[in-house]
Amino acid sequence: MAELDEALAVPTGMDVAGVLRRVASALDAGHAVALATVIGRRGSTPSTPGQRLARTPDGCVGTVGGGAVEAAVLRALEDAWARAGRGEAVAVVETFRLGAGLGMCCGGSVDVLIEAMAAQWPVGVVGGGHVAVALVPVLVGLGFAVTVVDAREAYAAGDRFARAQVLWGEPGELAAVVPTRGAVLAMTHDHQRDQDAVEWALRAGYAYVGAVGSRAKAARTAARLEARGFSEADRARVRIPLGVMIGARSPAEIAVSIAAALVAWRAGEGG
Repeated sequence: MAELDEALAVPTGMDVAGVLRRVASALDAGHAVALATVIGRRGSTPSTPGQRLARTPDGCVGTVGGGAVEAAVLRALEDAWARAGRGEAVAVVETFRLGAGLGMCCGGSVDVLIEAMAAQWPVGVVGGGHVAVALVPVLVGLGFAVTVVDAREAYAAGDRFARAQVLWGEPGELAAVVPTRGAVLAMTHDHQRDQDAVEWALRAGYAYVGAVGSRAKAARTAARLEARGFSEADRARVRIPLGVMIGARSPAEIAVSIAAALVAWRAGEGG
């Protein structure tokens, strides 16, 4: 069972609608969430079916009735939240017996649905050109949390990428919003910019690093990485050409191939 962070484990009182809004907001932002819902009770208990308690990055909100049963649920939530942060999505029903199990004189029992809602898999896209415009909505539709960065102000316009975060600047801007367990994909208008993005992502330790390009570009990129001291293991992690080899030519086809590769990676990493 995960250790409780006392600074975050004291629940903030909130009605059920507020708890659900907080959960939705956290998931939309790409964060892991754990949610406890009272679904049944027997005997005398402080809990009522329908009550909800959630663990988000900002702490706990709501209630499942208070007392020792709530303390037990908080520990279960913390464990579920840790699992969600590792990309696991889990739903289990736990029964808390207030007498023998929790030492409460009520003597009843409470059934609680504990849900670990996995964080969206984060993807940083470097370059806001034609391939990115085709790729981003596909990734968003597949449940990835996408951030696009481009050094060209016109290409970093938010209205080009609905439901994705857009940044104006260099690849390093992604560090604040894309955790290193995620992917960085380079698809700029310039080979040197792609090279710089790949090198930055490798140094930052991103789990998945790739760039749009040919096998010839892959060989040149690998040679430059070796000349700059990157290890053989790091060089082997770079995916160029990026995507599943399906003979893609158009931006829409390339988007499908890249999305397929990322789905396969997510499935492997998430178990």
